[in-house]
Amino acid sequence: MVSREHKKAALYEKLQLLRSVTNSHARNKTAIIVDASKYIEELKQKVDRLNRDIAATLNSEDPNPLPLKVTVETLEKGFLINVFSEKSCPGLLVSILEAFEELGLNVLDARVSCTDNFCLEAIGEENEGQASIDAQVVKQAVLHAIKIWSESSEQEQ
Repeated sequence: MVSREHKKAALYEKLQLLRSVTNSHARNKTAIIVDASKYIEELKQKVDRLNRDIAATLNSEDPNPLPLKVTVETLEKGFLINVFSEKSCPGLLVSILEAFEELGLNVLDARVSCTDNFCLEAIGEENEGQASIDAQVVKQAVLHAIKIWSESSEQEQ
């Protein structure tokens, strides 16, 4: 007899806990369970929505995995290329210059800082007689060079 009352009290306590967790105002067992079921469905929908938001954010992110800012502007003859990172990036300059070489860009003028951060401002001009390239191609080449540099830096660590 004590066991039966104990089970009944434990069930009542669990229903009250379920009622408080799900913010239900119901008084009887069935209504509390129905409210809990609705609450679980709402939580599932929220999880699905958050997963979709996360996937959309990951898909829309810049292909540049590092906290680097890359801009390329078209000039009258050539391009103004800016690369900036808040942290120092040893070896990145070499990778970017190799990308310029592969594109056939001659560096006419450049300013570089590699101490506390990485900052590159360069003016590049296409080699004569070479197929014309646009700013987007230059930016993609720089981003690709950064990606390769990043992967090789991670392997060294």
